[in-house]
Amino acid sequence: MITGEIRTRVDKIWETFWTGGITNPLSVIEQFTYLLFIKGLDEVETTKESESLLLGIEYEGIFPPDKQHLRWSKFKSRGVEEMYEIVSKEVFPFIKNLHGQKDSAYSKYMNDAIFMIPTPQLLAKIVDGIDKIPMKDRDTKGDLYEYLLSKVATAGTNGQFRTPRHIIKMMVELMQPTPEDIIVDPAAGSAGFLVEAGEYLRRNRSDLFLVQGLKEHFNNRMFYGFDMDRTMLRIGAMNMMLHGVENPNIEYRDSLSEQNKDKDRYTLILANPPFKGSLDYDAVSGDLLKVTKTKKTELLFLALFLRMLKTGGRCASIVPDGVLFGSSKAHKSIRKEIIEKHKLEAIISMPSGVFKPYAGVSTAIMIFTKTGAGGTDQVWFYDMKADGYSLDDKRSPIEKNDIPDIIARFHNRAQETKRKRTEQSFFVPVDEIRENDYDLSMNRYKEIEYEEVEYDPPQVILARVKKLEEEIMQGIEELEEMVKG
Repeated sequence: MITGEIRTRVDKIWETFWTGGITNPLSVIEQFTYLLFIKGLDEVETTKESESLLLGIEYEGIFPPDKQHLRWSKFKSRGVEEMYEIVSKEVFPFIKNLHGQKDSAYSKYMNDAIFMIPTPQLLAKIVDGIDKIPMKDRDTKGDLYEYLLSKVATAGTNGQFRTPRHIIKMMVELMQPTPEDIIVDPAAGSAGFLVEAGEYLRRNRSDLFLVQGLKEHFNNRMFYGFDMDRTMLRIGAMNMMLHGVENPNIEYRDSLSEQNKDKDRYTLILANPPFKGSLDYDAVSGDLLKVTKTKKTELLFLALFLRMLKTGGRCASIVPDGVLFGSSKAHKSIRKEIIEKHKLEAIISMPSGVFKPYAGVSTAIMIFTKTGAGGTDQVWFYDMKADGYSLDDKRSPIEKNDIPDIIARFHNRAQETKRKRTEQSFFVPVDEIRENDYDLSMNRYKEIEYEEVEYDPPQVILARVKKLEEEIMQGIEELEEMVKG
């Protein structure tokens, strides 16, 4: 987490943007991001210059001799008007034209960047504020960016782009990515799943950075994210880069269209694809419609995951509850496809408040492995009742939290076989699921224990009521006497 001092500085810069007329939280993050990027380029240049001097190796810098004034360290000390001219008319075009140079793989995300800061005075305040934030290490940069993204959620704008961080972390912990994985999120948004997968590997498999091939894989070929919103692509790309992934594959793509040719390519999918979307058939890739003929995006994405995964590849995806029990032909066909032709591992039912205040829809996490040859023998169900936050619009922290228990039980499913249907988790054999028309809703299989309550005989209850009535009448008489007096 970022410290109180850095948080205060970020809040102050955010307020400066707001009072300066930039009030859309995504626009604030974008402009903030561009300036962080510009500052970062200068820091990289300074480090490489020092290394080349120390080692006596020639270094061809990002900034040519006639462009040295475009460096953060140079323009930040210029006059207010001059700095504004340099940043708006020279630095931004320079960054856009960096694309193609190997030292600036990130520049492709800046192609359609727009400089929105309206006045020299506002830019000077923001540059001064950012200059005071210490951002030397990757953790601070990453945490700072997560804090900025959390402001999108609290501002109530574009909240649909944010899956709660603790839910993302839980899903990554359930899937336990490996250093050899090729990970994709076909509806990446701000790249939260990809970032957390990278952080998981740093925490648990830091040895991968000692192996050149694995380190190169991590930085260049492990992470893929697609989205149709260019603003989110830039934000997602910067999120990855600030978390230390050198060259993330964040691209503009309509994942459900014919444009997406990916097949048998990835080993792990982590996603929260769009719900409630409805597409025209001609906008959807034909091979997805063969699996489930539907216009519903939540069903089409499941068909897409099966196509994109390599055999043996795994998927953890958030789905709306309707996917689990919907009775249409399309709903049943995708559930049957996953259960009969692949291996459905688990259904984790989440309470409806998890996505508040943006949506009250009930959701679940579906976990499966692509086999192409079946393998579902029994499915593990878990009924999550609490996620560490209140389930109202405020989402205040609370003590009750099932997430550690979910992770522990999932990774010890061999111990789960004897659990009763009245418990929070249990197995359901595939034959029973077949008999129920491939229904995967928790309530179909969960058993509720009813406690027998013994009531007093009617005569005793009536006597109590009579006594209460006498006491009330006595009280009324006493009040009347007081009023008279």
